[in-house]
Amino acid sequence: MSVEFARLEIEPAYRKVAAAIGARILSRALRDGERLPPETELARQFGVNRSTVREALRELESRGLVQRRPGSKLMSVSRPHHEAVAQRVSHALLLHDVTVRNVWEALTILEPPLAQAAARARTAQDLGHLEAAARAFGACAADTAEAVRHTAEVFRCIGRATHNPVLGLAQEPLLQLLEPSLQVMIDKVPQARSRIATAHRRLTEALAARDEESARTWMARHIRDFRKGYELAGIELEMRVTARAASQSAHGRP
Repeated sequence: MSVEFARLEIEPAYRKVAAAIGARILSRALRDGERLPPETELARQFGVNRSTVREALRELESRGLVQRRPGSKLMSVSRPHHEAVAQRVSHALLLHDVTVRNVWEALTILEPPLAQAAARARTAQDLGHLEAAARAFGACAADTAEAVRHTAEVFRCIGRATHNPVLGLAQEPLLQLLEPSLQVMIDKVPQARSRIATAHRRLTEALAARDEESARTWMARHIRDFRKGYELAGIELEMRVTARAASQSAHGRP
């Protein structure tokens, strides 16, 4: 025979149900907070067993598209949390054996123009959050884990100041993967804290003045400094990133 056909994929019914409901959510036909019909009604509409609907809802819940609100028996449409989405990306990157160099190079590409955009778009409230995060870093005298958390928060404050959720979501997985190597570097390099604090101050000043070029320049210098710190701390750039970052939330807590 010269003609061959690929075998048909047989998809479980619950996935078809999940795909149908998910398509309504992603098209915004079902809005955030809107309640879904009861499982029995969904089973009737789809012509499937209630157990099939329940399994479909579990899949949608794991993807962050639906949730059961306190005190309600019905599932409601929800938006996936920014941190949860980023954490799934972090897990995927870990499975692709990303290295310290990979993360550092990605930060050098993303963060300077992001800081420039933040200087242009920031509000007074954004600036207040950035100043608070920078002060919190300076107040961490001996707690390295807290220092790392506040360093990452400075990056996040700058990301939020762009008012571009795509940039924030692109940034977050990198920050989660950065934290373990950053903690080692701060522990081993005595001058790391003062250099980071200086960068925070200059970035804050640049955003306060809406100085886009200075914000970009100082962020590029800040990221370059990380590589110098890695060399001084004996961190190999080809070392694979550990899973420690992916086990933490976006705020560095277990």
